[in-house]
Amino acid sequence: MSAATFLSVDANGVDAEPGAPAPDRLISGDPKFRTWNVEERDGGLYAGIWESSPGKWRTVYDEWEFCHILSGVSVITEDGGEARTVKAGDSFVLRPGFKGSWEVLETTRKEYVIKL
Repeated sequence: MSAATFLSVDANGVDAEPGAPAPDRLISGDPKFRTWNVEERDGGLYAGIWESSPGKWRTVYDEWEFCHILSGVSVITEDGGEARTVKAGDSFVLRPGFKGSWEVLETTRKEYVIKL
C-alpha cells in the first residue's frame, strides 16, 4: 500500500484539539478533552484518538461511532439501560440515537471512527 492509502492512527505529529462537555451537559467533575483527528473525509468520516480526564456528562449521538479503549476506565450508561464499564482492550459501537451519560473514572484514551 502506498502512503496515500495507508494511514496509521497515531497522535504523533498531530496537534491536539482541546475541548470539554458543553456546560449544560456537565453532570460532575471538570473533564477536559484532547482530540487528535488524523483523518477527516468529505461525507462526514473522522478517525483519530480522543482522551478525557475524569468527570461525567450527558451525551447524545447523532452519528455512528466505533470506539476502541486504549487506556483508562469509563462507565457508559444509556438512558433506561444498564451501565457498562469499558477499559483498555474493549471495543464497541455507539449508534445514532444513543442518549445517556459518559463517566470517566480514570483518564480514558480511545481510538475512534465516526460516520455522520
